[in-house]
Amino acid sequence: QVRLVASGGGLVQTGGSLRLSCEASGFSRYGLGWFRQALGKDREFVAAINRVGDSTYYGDSVKGRFTISRNNAKNTVYLQMNSLEPEDTAVYYCAAEPTGWRMTPFPHHYSAWGQGTQVTVSS
Repeated sequence: QVRLVASGGGLVQTGGSLRLSCEASGFSRYGLGWFRQALGKDREFVAAINRVGDSTYYGDSVKGRFTISRNNAKNTVYLQMNSLEPEDTAVYYCAAEPTGWRMTPFPHHYSAWGQGTQVTVSS
C-alpha cells in the first residue's frame, strides 16, 4: 500500500506562487493526482499525471496556472501553482491511482490519499 505525505502549503498573496510536494513510498507504478477541498465545498480535481510522467490532465479552473510533474527517482510529485487567486484557498491532497495510466478526475478511482496541506491565498 502506497503511503503519501504532502507538504509545501502556506500563506501567499494574490498573484503569488507556491510549489506543493508529495512524497510516496512504492511510488513509480502509480498515477498521481492532486485534489483540493475548500471549506464547505466538495473535493475538486486539480491535476493528474501518469506513472511515467509524459502525460498530464488538469481541471478547468487551474489550466494555464498550475503544473503537475513527478520525479520517480525522488519518489515525489509536485504541483507548481502560479498566479494564485483567493479562490485557490483550500486543503490540497495528493492521491495515488493504482493502474498508473488512468488520469482521472474522480476521487473514487484513487486508492490512497495523503494527509492534505493548507494553501491560503490572501486578497
